[in-house]
Amino acid sequence: MYGFTEIKRVNALLSLPDSVREQACSLFESAQSEGLLQGRSIEGFAAATVYATCRINSFARTIDEIVAVARADAAELKAAYDALNRDLELPTGPIDPTQYLPRFATKLDLETTVENRAREHATTLLENGVVGGRNPSGVAAACLYKAADEREEWPSVTQVDAADVADVAPATIRSTAIDIDEQEG
Repeated sequence: MYGFTEIKRVNALLSLPDSVREQACSLFESAQSEGLLQGRSIEGFAAATVYATCRINSFARTIDEIVAVARADAAELKAAYDALNRDLELPTGPIDPTQYLPRFATKLDLETTVENRAREHATTLLENGVVGGRNPSGVAAACLYKAADEREEWPSVTQVDAADVADVAPATIRSTAIDIDEQEG
């Protein structure tokens, strides 16, 4: 019962639809039936089921966003997610970087034209197979950085600003921006 309450709380704080809560609760029940919770954090599994459900349904949420509202730390969430993924063979695919663009553009206070240009950059990277194996939130932030930089407006977005919004290193932004130049150059 406590696990379901935690799932409901996390779901509400992240403003996710009820369908995510219901699916996460079902996944939590499956994990419990398979004995995956034994010796592990209930809070970690609750957070992990919300994260896994977001991944399955292509809701762009990072581990850090979930940990920020959950009663579990990143290590607990990752351990539980790994167990879920390994033992229940979750149908999680990579999240499209473009799904992060609206939220990140809002956080960076960028105009729609910058967001649209960032979408073009992301689409080019996706079409050319450059984003495989990369953190999709980092790719999205780098595309916004590059699009804002092209506008040459002040104040512009720095690599550090973009990295902070996606919770990645500035080097991730820099290397992806270089890839954008190479693909479109």
